[in-house]
Amino acid sequence: MRLATIKQQGQETAALVLPTGVVTFERLNKTFNQQWATNLLELMESDQLSALNHWFQDEFQQKIKEESFKELLLPFDQVSYAPLYRRPQKIWGIGLNYVEHAADLHEVSPSTEPASFMKPATTIIGPGETVQVPLQSERTTAESELGIIIGKTCKDVSEENALDVVAGYTTIIDMTAEDILQKNPRYLTRAKSFDTFFSFGPHLVTPDEVDDVLALKVATMINGEVHRENTVSNMTFQPQFLISFHSKVMTLLPGDIISTGTPGAVVIRQGDVVGCRIDGFEPLENPVEDLKG
Repeated sequence: MRLATIKQQGQETAALVLPTGVVTFERLNKTFNQQWATNLLELMESDQLSALNHWFQDEFQQKIKEESFKELLLPFDQVSYAPLYRRPQKIWGIGLNYVEHAADLHEVSPSTEPASFMKPATTIIGPGETVQVPLQSERTTAESELGIIIGKTCKDVSEENALDVVAGYTTIIDMTAEDILQKNPRYLTRAKSFDTFFSFGPHLVTPDEVDDVLALKVATMINGEVHRENTVSNMTFQPQFLISFHSKVMTLLPGDIISTGTPGAVVIRQGDVVGCRIDGFEPLENPVEDLKG
């Protein structure tokens, strides 16, 4: 199952993604007498996601074959995506999680524990929204990453059970004011926290649609070209470890995001379009504006 948040009449509302378009949860509820939350974060916080997936697989698949269903569908060429949601409780980022990326920065990849950091919700933008290179930075980079979205409240999760708490996966572009960070590693939080420095969406892809998360290939794109790509299996710390590790630091909550690290960062400049491409996922793209003009 694939979910999204779309912009409609000045509002952002949850939608179910189908092969030929999307249908909003508001229309699903009215048409099929359901009571699904119409906000994706609320859907996860109210523990409806599993029930929704069962309904989707067992009942809804039959309904979409009916001719009348076509009237509910919004074709993709009429869809404008928003971020999946705007107020997660936590965003964890993972630095230098591919050895090759660490080498790019002339740093040693962490080998015993993840190099993790947190970002504020005010960094969030969605597909097609503009990344702003801040006035304070002369060298800002963008990094494509696989995002893990937590679906259940959990603490001290084992690696063996870690994937059981996943609501889904998504595409992410994470920005860094790299010149600020290079002045002093203690400036990491500031370098990562400017407005527009975290794009995610357009789709939340549930785990049943991902045959093998370790086989996914993640690519950082710039102006339609591949800058750097790598496979999740080549991460130093793989998804199940990251979930388990961070759940032992603090309780993870529905909607929390773990951005798992990038195969490579690219410098972004005025007029660029940066993208994240992951096998089997809808691509994520954002234009770039330099506030310095």
